[in-house]
Amino acid sequence: MLSTVARHPHRTRQPAILLVRSLTTEHHTHDSPATDLPPPPPSDTHRQSPRHRSRLYPAPRPAHSLKHPTLPNLPTNFGRNQLLPVSNSTRALLEQIVGEFDAPIRYAFAYGSGVFEQDGYPTTDKKDAAAPMLDFMFAVTHPAHFHSINMQQHPSHYTFSARVFGSDYVTKVQEIGPGVWFNAYVPMAGVTIKYGVTTVDNLCSDLLNWRSLYLAGRMHKPLRIIKDDARVRLTQQVNLTSAVRAALLTLPAEFSETQLFERIAGISYLGDPRMFLPAENRNKIANMVRKQGPQFKELYHRLVVGLPGVHWPIQLDKIQQDTTPHARAAHLRKLPSNLLAGVRGAFDRSGKVPAYEADESAYWIRLAGDEKLPAILGRELKGIVRAPATVQSLKGVLSAGVGKSTRYGLAKMGKWWSGNKGSAS
Repeated sequence: MLSTVARHPHRTRQPAILLVRSLTTEHHTHDSPATDLPPPPPSDTHRQSPRHRSRLYPAPRPAHSLKHPTLPNLPTNFGRNQLLPVSNSTRALLEQIVGEFDAPIRYAFAYGSGVFEQDGYPTTDKKDAAAPMLDFMFAVTHPAHFHSINMQQHPSHYTFSARVFGSDYVTKVQEIGPGVWFNAYVPMAGVTIKYGVTTVDNLCSDLLNWRSLYLAGRMHKPLRIIKDDARVRLTQQVNLTSAVRAALLTLPAEFSETQLFERIAGISYLGDPRMFLPAENRNKIANMVRKQGPQFKELYHRLVVGLPGVHWPIQLDKIQQDTTPHARAAHLRKLPSNLLAGVRGAFDRSGKVPAYEADESAYWIRLAGDEKLPAILGRELKGIVRAPATVQSLKGVLSAGVGKSTRYGLAKMGKWWSGNKGSAS
């Protein structure tokens, strides 16, 4: 017993220590809340109602959602020019194809000669072997999530390397250049399709600013919306209006609606390497406008007549516009930011324009009245299109593989050859 105490003397002092602590510690009454929270702030005599006793202090930070704020419902008729009709059979087919994807899609549209007729393509059933491939574009919120689900559901849509490296690899490749990933020569619902995947943020950025014109340029032409989104519809209306303004700045005081449509449709082909290589039909723009004139008019007529200084009776194909520097300046200063920055840079480097800071109004009028403006616009548009279009063409080898890329290239060369034969005849 004594040896145990000698080995552990601290054990004998523990009750005494506890007794001393209990005597030297203040006792709290039951009215005082036992809590480790810091004391409350000084009371405010002007406070209307006392702070609730159960509320924590300091109060926790409010949670902020990471989701983009949703737009309220747009007016019923807003952007109705974008809702171009197609035949019931085509509509049902397009909706069936998009409906087969389990991965979430926020905005989807179909475009190209497989949806709207073009000269140079045989008018056949869409399920005929000679029919052109149906082109789709899907805008999603989270691309890695989309590709992960889609790769599980449709592994054959992706190349072997994409399946090996997974959805994160596909997403990284997608972000290069204009921000699109394509899966081509995909059999679905008895037809062959090609579909691109991008993000809603990337799509809206290009529609507003013409960052690459890869997506915005495609949406200058008639397309069929399959899944709609308020944010995209709003920015697409801005994109269409920007296309009209850019075209008007390169056209004379009087011109035909065909000239307007060809000028708008040609924006996205300026600088595209496929138009200089044997990889695209040289008559593509004219062929498109010739067969899709009614769709172009539905898409643009309301926007054109809504601009100041433009006169276009619905029953006529002739358009008149005010070409004074004041009227053109109103169009020029509202061009997309990326294009406008290039135009301003070109004029500023010439040193022949007044300082923007000195007189903003005089600056825009001087640029709008310069006879070199159409040529500068064309050069800047080529510069915007060229690099992203080239990068996307090279990305095709990664996304489609060597075999499908070769097949796609040969098909484009065939269209180029057909276009040259048509021009010669």
